[in-house]
Amino acid sequence: MRQLFPEFNDATFDESITEQPLLPNAEGWFAIPKWQTLAPTYGKAVEKMFTIIASQWKFHNYRKGQLGVDYFRQHAKTVQMIGQLGDEQHNFDILVVAAQFGLRHRGRSVRRARTVFAKNEFGLGVFAVGCMLLTHPERLWGQLHVDCAGDEFDPVNDGDFCEAPFLCFDDSRVEFDAYWFGSVLENYCSVSAFVSQ
Repeated sequence: MRQLFPEFNDATFDESITEQPLLPNAEGWFAIPKWQTLAPTYGKAVEKMFTIIASQWKFHNYRKGQLGVDYFRQHAKTVQMIGQLGDEQHNFDILVVAAQFGLRHRGRSVRRARTVFAKNEFGLGVFAVGCMLLTHPERLWGQLHVDCAGDEFDPVNDGDFCEAPFLCFDDSRVEFDAYWFGSVLENYCSVSAFVSQ
């Protein structure tokens, strides 16, 4: 993570967390930088992350210019849970997060995945999922497209955040877009994380 974001050259994380037993339903520990260290708004931090992705692969953003607060925001439960992790790991700029990369919710709509999340489970947003893909690029090739259930998108800026953003690998490039959060697509999956109960 430090090699990808110069802002985190001297950043530290709580290494002791990775020695703890993995939380149920998580597949591993992932390093997620605090987006607030990168930019004043979440959308600007996502744009910086997209710049890094574009330096690694061909990249296309179908929602260019629509990452401001009128179109794009974090889901309320994700804000709450990331806040809890931040409080627990308050001295560190990189959070250590127990997460699963999507198989748990394969073929479910984002709306359904959010409904069946465990009490201590929450969707991860574009920033976190993008960082996970940067450190685990093998997840894009020939595998599931990843829904970012921790974020919401309003396609027409009318206050109805009815779409969910996603990242996929198509036609030899990484693509970012959003679609109705009730759509059920077999080759898509929601990425989620867990906090201690």
